[in-house]
Amino acid sequence: MNYFEYRENELWCEEVPVAEIAEQVGTPFYLYSIRTLKRHFDVFDSAFNALPHIVCFSVKANSNLAILKMFINEGAGVDIVSGGELYRALRAGVDPGKVVYSGVGKREDEIRFALESDILMFNVESSQELEVINSCAEAMKKKARISLRVNPDVDPLTHPHISTGLKKNKFGIDIERSLDEYRRAVKLKYVDIVGVDCHIGSQITEVSPFADALDRLKELIFLLRRDGLEIQYLDLGGGLGISYDQETPPHPEEYAKVIIDKSRDIDCIFILEPGRVIVGNAGVLVSRVLYTKHNSERNFVIVDAGMNDLIRPSLYDAYHHIQPVIKEERGEFVADVVGPICESGDYLAKDRVIPELKRGDLVAVMSSGAYSFSMSSNYNSRPRVPEVLVKDGQFYIIKRRETYEDLIRGESVPNILL
Repeated sequence: MNYFEYRENELWCEEVPVAEIAEQVGTPFYLYSIRTLKRHFDVFDSAFNALPHIVCFSVKANSNLAILKMFINEGAGVDIVSGGELYRALRAGVDPGKVVYSGVGKREDEIRFALESDILMFNVESSQELEVINSCAEAMKKKARISLRVNPDVDPLTHPHISTGLKKNKFGIDIERSLDEYRRAVKLKYVDIVGVDCHIGSQITEVSPFADALDRLKELIFLLRRDGLEIQYLDLGGGLGISYDQETPPHPEEYAKVIIDKSRDIDCIFILEPGRVIVGNAGVLVSRVLYTKHNSERNFVIVDAGMNDLIRPSLYDAYHHIQPVIKEERGEFVADVVGPICESGDYLAKDRVIPELKRGDLVAVMSSGAYSFSMSSNYNSRPRVPEVLVKDGQFYIIKRRETYEDLIRGESVPNILL
């Protein structure tokens, strides 16, 4: 359930009309419902009550400080993939003992920052990374807690660009080599092996890929324990999908039941890294129609939000439902909903049957809470849009709209050009 609903043909977020926010904040902007965020987190977390677990929210899905703080207040940890995400999470008040650090390209300064912060563990993705972590830990006279990110070669049945668990993907260490890599890690003096990690992809709408991956990881854990390694944590990653269009992803309870049923003999603390499944349907992008345009082949609705604000349709051909903020008694037509960016790939929808829209109309691009603002950019020198959070009958700007001055902050013209 989310808390975006029509009341007398007008879209509300919780107890606030969306059009009222647009009037005060301007468009475009991202809008989040705190009730939805809390409900989705609670549903996911409680589904795993039968297992010792830590829910580590995937910061890359939505990295706003206020969103992170809300989840941290609910008891969440975080899954990070950069030093910047660690900085954000620490500023939001995360317990470093609930931070796991993933990602294939950790720099030495980022590794040192994580070691100084005493995070729970690094999810190591390559042999060379393992050596660098050990070297950094030695220089700092610390022990680095690690797991190896094992690539189980399981097809997640999702878009190729967000598949991460196949042999051809850049992530992790092949499961066939993982036992040898763990044995190599044992010989390193400044790493402490505490877990096994995997992540097979994103927007997964079936339970079977998770079950297949878990079966393979269990075999590895038993082999490692036979070698005398104390595996305390099993990090299953994230990836559970949401409904954007016609998908019917499993409910978190269905997902949890499969994991719980297959895990009774593992005796690990489970780390779960949900992102999209918690924030995806908790946010919308609100935009205004600038112009409509027709040619011999197509109808175009030109809005003030572009691919720099929401790149998922251009990048993945992703579907986001688009609906008017205020419903009018009009017909429907087939149109492309496009933005102001100077690229043919700048669109939010193509060949979409939508209500007839007119200049000045407000539209809501639904299911935009995940991988939306966090992937936005200043392309075409467009200031990034604000983020707004609604709680009950109030709204709060949790990131202000950027100004033109913000666009050039940090830039300088050297004297040789003056």
